[in-house]
Amino acid sequence: MSSQAPDTSFPPGPSAKIVNGHVEIHFSEEKGWGQPQFVKDPYLRIHGLSPSLNYGQQAYEGMKAIRDIRGHIRVFRPEHHGLRLGRSAAFISIPQVPVDLFCEAVNLVVSQNAEFVPPYGSGATMYIRPVVIGLSSMLAPAPPKDYLFYIYVQPIAPYQGITALDAVFLEEYDRAAPKGTGAVKLGGNYAPLMRWTDLAKREGYGLILHLDSKTNSRIEEFSTSGFVGIKDQADGQIVLVTSNSPNVIASTTAESVMQIARNLGWKISYSELSDFREVFAAGTAAGLVPVRSITRKSTGEKFTFDSGDGEGGPDCLRLREKLTAILQGDEADIYDWCRVVTQDKD
Repeated sequence: MSSQAPDTSFPPGPSAKIVNGHVEIHFSEEKGWGQPQFVKDPYLRIHGLSPSLNYGQQAYEGMKAIRDIRGHIRVFRPEHHGLRLGRSAAFISIPQVPVDLFCEAVNLVVSQNAEFVPPYGSGATMYIRPVVIGLSSMLAPAPPKDYLFYIYVQPIAPYQGITALDAVFLEEYDRAAPKGTGAVKLGGNYAPLMRWTDLAKREGYGLILHLDSKTNSRIEEFSTSGFVGIKDQADGQIVLVTSNSPNVIASTTAESVMQIARNLGWKISYSELSDFREVFAAGTAAGLVPVRSITRKSTGEKFTFDSGDGEGGPDCLRLREKLTAILQGDEADIYDWCRVVTQDKD
């Protein structure tokens, strides 16, 4: 598929105004999951008493599509996202969307909006938002009989940009309890963070960092992305550090850069360390965002890190360049991460 992207400014306006439509798949207790249908109406039809609206029975994913130098559209790790959505859905009693059906729906929605995938080299991508919700009208907080899986897309610039950000520990609120919902991607995990995110921005912080709720001593993740730290061993070995907490999202981007780091011969560690040389946030929309500092207001501590001229320290830049090269098809995809969109628009 090589449809040329329009001359669209980034970030764009509301997706309802700039793309062709979205994809829906309905589930019924009698028939199971149906077939993907492309829908031009940007609005969903849903009863006001659905458990998704009343009890938060909703799970979602965040993915991206990018255009390569040949004009082909590549979707990054759709199978991984399909499996992760299945885990989140099962956690809240929603039937899992089969991974092959998930990937078929992703392919359909991207192909039907192909002209809105940003051009190669622009730094922008098409963000893909799959969501699954309980649909039936019911008062009881119990699993309904009907569900809806849908996918919206929108072209975006890098979510956080590529300028280094200052972060702050959120100590007034626990994002997730042990054995709770922290490891699954549910809308209800993020709504309570909105006021804290807004407060942090007003105080000059671009990111919130969460500690474990049991001891408030172990780093878990940023509110919108995974945490990755870099340090050097005495022998010169580069070590990447991320959280091994069972209460964090299995970040696709963080896991991907860990695989790249292994191929570069770097060591991977999951222990909690304090002497990082570089820190960055890793997420689908954000990419790899360098962190300039992390502040803990309760103790007055402020940790600073190498973020170069603001675009990232040397190792963050190296990993970002490698990841981008694979995404854009400039470098061989030895990990078999990308899927080329094959269904032409009608």
